[in-house]
Amino acid sequence: MTLIIVIVVVALIALYLISLYNRMVKLRNNRENAFANIDVQLKQRHDLIPQLVATVKGYAQHEKQLLEEVTRARTAAMGATTIDDKIQAEGQLTAALNGLKVAVEAYPDLKANQNFMQLQGEISDIENKLAAVRRFFNSATKELNNAVETFPGNIFAGMFGFKREMMFEVGETERVQLEKAPEISF
Repeated sequence: MTLIIVIVVVALIALYLISLYNRMVKLRNNRENAFANIDVQLKQRHDLIPQLVATVKGYAQHEKQLLEEVTRARTAAMGATTIDDKIQAEGQLTAALNGLKVAVEAYPDLKANQNFMQLQGEISDIENKLAAVRRFFNSATKELNNAVETFPGNIFAGMFGFKREMMFEVGETERVQLEKAPEISF
């Protein structure tokens, strides 16, 4: 009888560990799927940036350094391979694009240009979609991190190779810009 109880207890513990492992795998896969959605939006963003830079170049010849910075940031973002590297590179690209937006304000003719307006609208649409998929990614990351860090999952997470993962957060440069009150001029 004791042997049966021991076997049942061991079987229940084994089933629990299998369940815990499978839950963490599902959460990790959900996070990776969420980042794949971000990758789709980033690809569209990366494809539009050269068009935007070319359009702005015609108007803003002396903004060469800023345009080169956007191009470098895009190249770095496209070359990033890990999720963490992509998050960091995309933060730098976002900061460079924000700098470009500020520089464009000095060119009223550019702001009225139909090609520029269309590109700006497309990039704005992609940025909105990126914000949505980033929220989903961060939610999936939070779920995974909660499973990895809470008891009893934290005991077994390391054994199974799971660890706390990085969120897709606003970069330092962008955070400084977001903390400033917007300038409104008429």
